[in-house]
Amino acid sequence: MSSVERPFSFRSVALAAFLPTLLFSIGEGAIIPIIPIAAGNLGASLAIAGLISAMVMVGELVGDIPSGWVVSRFGERPSMIAAAVVAIAGVIVCLVAPNYWVLLVGIFVVGLATAVFALARHAFMTSYVPAKYRARALSTLGGIFRAGWFIGPLIASAVIAITGSTQSVFWIFIVSCLGSVIVLIALPDPEKMFGPTPVVAAEGSEQFSAGEEEAEERTKGLFRTIWSFRGVLARMGTGVALIGAIRSARTVLMPLWAVSIGLSESNTALIIGIAGSIDFALFYASGQIMDRWGRMWSALPSMLGLSAGFLVLTFTHDLPTNVGWYTAVSMWLSVANGIGSGIIMTLGADLAPKDAPAPFLGAWRFAGDAGQAAAPLLVSLLTALVSIAFASGVIGVLGLVGAGILARYIPRYVPKRPRPA
Repeated sequence: MSSVERPFSFRSVALAAFLPTLLFSIGEGAIIPIIPIAAGNLGASLAIAGLISAMVMVGELVGDIPSGWVVSRFGERPSMIAAAVVAIAGVIVCLVAPNYWVLLVGIFVVGLATAVFALARHAFMTSYVPAKYRARALSTLGGIFRAGWFIGPLIASAVIAITGSTQSVFWIFIVSCLGSVIVLIALPDPEKMFGPTPVVAAEGSEQFSAGEEEAEERTKGLFRTIWSFRGVLARMGTGVALIGAIRSARTVLMPLWAVSIGLSESNTALIIGIAGSIDFALFYASGQIMDRWGRMWSALPSMLGLSAGFLVLTFTHDLPTNVGWYTAVSMWLSVANGIGSGIIMTLGADLAPKDAPAPFLGAWRFAGDAGQAAAPLLVSLLTALVSIAFASGVIGVLGLVGAGILARYIPRYVPKRPRPA
């Protein structure tokens, strides 16, 4: 491997990874708040609407397993293009769905595509961004994702107000994905932009870049890796699964709550979009908190704040001022979530073995995604059995449990000043 550093500029990364990610995230952020409304328009109950909303996270969890193979075999850019095309297919299914079960299938396909797109863009960074710039590039990538999640709902709110149709929001995702595909196809070959990436692995006649090899290692032998690291995953992994659970519960429960209290579609998207802007504004501050005062000062306030928000929300459903409470809690939850930005990836990087981090990071991501997929299903079940207010209270209690686990094990596994090896 040559010691000469490959040419690099953040502008080239912005075109190759940041812009497609922003476009994809805008589309995804646009449809998330309206999934329960679309399900309700097809005759779904509140609990079934929650189940359909959960399919995004369930699809991502299922997609985690084959995504490494896809990226390692076809490459980063082709995988992102293919994922965007599959997402378009899923959204078209949603558009033509004659009933809510077909809508469920379309949303699940969108989740599968999201998993592949997310891993492919991360592998792209690994392959083409030099190590000395990689942390800043990945941090910016996370911020770009959050930007899409606040721009998307604002666009959705405007589109609903203009067209008067919830279904029209699905076209935002189609246009966004087409934009991603056009950008990725129109760009020159990555090696012309960044220089040839070193080949780090070969299998028969096939050669793999660093990003492709890492993508495969993250998913190959996943369950064997989970067993090998069962000690830390049973402790810290449970904590990170609960972080993922509380965050995804917020993504599903807040649009459901809006439907339950009779908030209009455009106002729902507007409130969620404004809340997303707060979340986006805090992603850099979260990194500063973690670097200056330690991981605990980001993880605990975030989890306690999210728990408090859900517990307060529990008692507001039937109040005359429930819309005001919904708006206030939405903003509060965004602040709490924002100050925990990047905590899952950061803890994973802290705990990963330095000699072979990819398999552990794959297991770590799977733990977070498992919690992320389970929580919306739990919200749907509790809404069906009891009420959405009860579901919110249970999520708040789970957040407190997660905060306790993190308070117990972060000082043990990730001290503020790491001990010498």
